Amino acid sequence: MKRWLRGALVAIAGIAALSAAMVPLRDHLSLATPALVLVVPVVAGVAVGGLASGIVAVVAGFIAYDLLFIPPYGTLTVGAAQNWAALGVYAVVMLIVARVFAFLQRTRGEARRDADATRRLYALSDVLIGDKPVTGVLQDIADTICQAFGARWVAVLIPGEGEGSELRVAATAGDPTAAELAAMAPTGGRPEWLGAGTGHAAAGQVRVVLTARGRPVGLVAIAGATFDRHEAALLQTYANQAALALERSQLREQALRTELLEQVDALRASLMGAVSHDLRTPLASVKTAVSALRRATGDGRLSAEDKSELLALIEQQSDALDRLVANLLDMTRIQSGALELRPAITPVADVVEGGLRASAVAPDTVDVRLPVDLPPVQVDQVLMEQVLANLLDNAARHSPDGVPVRVEAAVRDGVVELSVSDRGPGVPPGDRERIFTMFSRIGAEGRAGLGLAIARAFVESHGQTIHVEDAPGGGARFVLTLPAAPVPVEA
Repeated sequence: MKRWLRGALVAIAGIAALSAAMVPLRDHLSLATPALVLVVPVVAGVAVGGLASGIVAVVAGFIAYDLLFIPPYGTLTVGAAQNWAALGVYAVVMLIVARVFAFLQRTRGEARRDADATRRLYALSDVLIGDKPVTGVLQDIADTICQAFGARWVAVLIPGEGEGSELRVAATAGDPTAAELAAMAPTGGRPEWLGAGTGHAAAGQVRVVLTARGRPVGLVAIAGATFDRHEAALLQTYANQAALALERSQLREQALRTELLEQVDALRASLMGAVSHDLRTPLASVKTAVSALRRATGDGRLSAEDKSELLALIEQQSDALDRLVANLLDMTRIQSGALELRPAITPVADVVEGGLRASAVAPDTVDVRLPVDLPPVQVDQVLMEQVLANLLDNAARHSPDGVPVRVEAAVRDGVVELSVSDRGPGVPPGDRERIFTMFSRIGAEGRAGLGLAIARAFVESHGQTIHVEDAPGGGARFVLTLPAAPVPVEA
């Protein structure tokens, strides 16, 4: 039943009931009393059905007032002039009352709807304002619109990757069927329209384009919801906010990808520079030595001592190349997550001895000072030997000729501190973190920090720390911690 008809029936029923109650008492009532009482059904009709119901109620009340309460009773004849005045006042007042009450009802309804729209817009803004990835924003758009408009389901479509890509379903809310999902793909060349009713009647969907700064960024398809003019405008506002949130999230991800690509490019350039730098010197030395040996084979001008020195140089530089390749392989293991620890109880002296063997530093240029009561440590010996070898190579590279590198150890706070000190230029405080990053260069003659980056990764994989500080008397002192092994009670 239509709303205005329902209100008219309520008003007529009220007029009939009140008139029936007042007719037995009409001889004792003043002429104005029935008119005042009949205001009630007019107001009730307006409240239920709006102004149209109120007008019907005024007409019905006018007739009832004239027939039942204006002498002569039972006829529409009006006797005295004052009765005409009473009827006219009744009609005018009732129309004014109906109009005013209808206006108040409409205003209250609009205020309630505006408050609800504001609440829903705030809820959407609160959902979309967060720092979420694109997938999260798309799902929030679908969920919020579906809940706000009571839709059966909502789907958000966005263009695929690449120029001219077709729309694809990126998020859904509710329970769309496979056929409905297939039917929502827009047909090329057909304009999308949002208005009263269901939009595309064949699909039973309403669609609205998400547009940000004049550029479409997606499409929302809604099923099972109807929209009047006010709700259509509200949905368009929703779409505008959703489009801005989606574009912001997309731009943020693009910025992150761009930043990542820039970092990869910088890393690639650093890697090429570092590898070429570390490869050039040993390769040049090997080539020079091999060329000298070839010439000596023909003319015999090299002595046995010179040949031995050239072969030693070739062996030394080959070892340097082997260490470079090993470092690159170690960094690959670290970055791929393939690093696997095999901890075992090991004396610190064995770690130091293995590090000396793995490094390019001559043992007689290293001053090792280990306390006799030093407890064993529980570490992956192979990895820790590589850490010490990298620290020794780094220290020897920066120490003056003839000045030994010092290795010391001590127990502090339940861990073993192992240090490697040199008498080089040291490391400025502002660079003490940066030298542990891959391919960092400190100063004009600084070398790539691949070895130090690997040392930190291996140490931190044991849950320990490594840092650099000023060495007593000048230079740099690298300090790493090793977990002391638990000692059995019997021991």
